[in-house]
Amino acid sequence: MKSGLEDVIAAETVLSDVRGGEGKLIIRGHPLGDLAGRKSFEQVAHLLFTGFFDDLPDEAMFKRKLAEARCEAFEATRPLLAAVGHLPAYDAMRALVAMTRDGTGSSDALHLLAAPAVILPALILQFRGQAPIAPSTGLGHADDIVRMLGRQGGGRALDTYLVVVADHGLNASTFAARVVSSTQAGLTSAVLAGLGALKGPLHGGAPGPVIDMLDAIETDGNVACWLERALDHGERLMGFGHRVYRTRDPRANALKAALRGFDQVDARLRFAEQVEQVALDLLRRRKPDRVIETNVEFYTALLLEAVGFPPDSFTGVFAMGRIAGWIAHAREQALTGRLIRPASRYLAEKGKDVVAA
Repeated sequence: MKSGLEDVIAAETVLSDVRGGEGKLIIRGHPLGDLAGRKSFEQVAHLLFTGFFDDLPDEAMFKRKLAEARCEAFEATRPLLAAVGHLPAYDAMRALVAMTRDGTGSSDALHLLAAPAVILPALILQFRGQAPIAPSTGLGHADDIVRMLGRQGGGRALDTYLVVVADHGLNASTFAARVVSSTQAGLTSAVLAGLGALKGPLHGGAPGPVIDMLDAIETDGNVACWLERALDHGERLMGFGHRVYRTRDPRANALKAALRGFDQVDARLRFAEQVEQVALDLLRRRKPDRVIETNVEFYTALLLEAVGFPPDSFTGVFAMGRIAGWIAHAREQALTGRLIRPASRYLAEKGKDVVAA
């Protein structure tokens, strides 16, 4: 048995391939660099869904129907916002996503794509004492999210982010979604499993602490000393290291490139690049037996901060993108897989295991 199912093949998929040793991510035959910043989130979601729905509309109609689904999600969830206002943003979003019909068609998939994109900005504004902003059918998905957040600009960068995180192999949340789908439950059930797994700090909950780390280093004023102290105390440097990649995370490069379009964050980006270089030098010197490189969380934090999302909402924005992968994997599992039912090894307590004569 391998702890954490390390290197265990649990599914066959046409969706994505994480090549950790090479530092590459392939999405349906396309290297990430051919999609990030070049294809919209709607186009990538359509690419992921192709072949898994008999009634999938063409790419242009898919974009229009997703815009309509945002409007429908807004009307359905707006009256419920106050009822979940006492919950943290992620939990409130998950509760409202659970209201979505648990079907298996392309319209169900579109409504699930739309739900967090509408709900999270509305919750953020509600926490600020502001009224939610209705979606617009005349905008692309990412541009509309930024608009519903009450911001101007940043849609292109957010679009790149959603593409970058849309799918990433058989990670914990995607595996959870596939397990649920293998029972022939609907897409909402599978997505809720993904949302539950994504919440944990070992999976989707880490980008926010990157901002805390950068702020603490900036306040301290000495990058090297702060990082040295953190390592001396056995602390993890946020935004560095990955379970699969043994080289630099290719998603970090795509997000860093997207950040260069923000004139207002140039100073923040330059400071982050300084922190990154010092951290990498320290990690190579102090942990020479381990490969610890920059991961997706480091530049995710900077990008989402620049767009206008508060740190406690970062995991929810992650879910906006990853939901496309969850849906595609759920359909692939339902159509081509079996009920997932692994075995376990029983470790009997000494003296308590009774064997019949």
